[in-house]
Amino acid sequence: QLVESGGGLVQQGGSLRLSCAAPGRTFNFYTMAWFRQAPGKEREFVAAMSWDGDIDSADSVQGRFTVSRDDAKNTVYLQMTSLKLDDTAVYSCAVRKGSYLGLSRLSWDYMSWGQGTRVTVSS
Repeated sequence: QLVESGGGLVQQGGSLRLSCAAPGRTFNFYTMAWFRQAPGKEREFVAAMSWDGDIDSADSVQGRFTVSRDDAKNTVYLQMTSLKLDDTAVYSCAVRKGSYLGLSRLSWDYMSWGQGTRVTVSS
C-alpha cells in the first residue's frame, strides 16, 4: 500500500511538500495521482504524473501545485505553494489500475489508496 506524509497546519500563502511512498513495491511504469477530500465534500482530483512523465493538474491548483516522482525511491511528491483556505483537505495518493496507462482524473481508474495526510490551511 501507499503511505502519504508531509501534511500539517500551515498559514495561508505558505507551502508544504507531500510525499507518497510505496514500501516494497515498484510503480515505475504506473501513473500516480493525488486526490483530496475536504470536509463534507466529495473526493476530487488534484494532480497526476504518468509513468512516462506527462503531467496533469486541476485548474484550481495550476501554477501553485507541482507533482513529481522519484522512481528510484518509489516516491511521488506534491509540492504545494501559495496555499489557500480552500486547499484544506485530506490528501491521498493512488496508483493507476494497470501499467503503461496514461493520465486520468477519475478516481475509479486508480487503486491502492493510501490512508491520506491532512492539510489544514489557516488564515
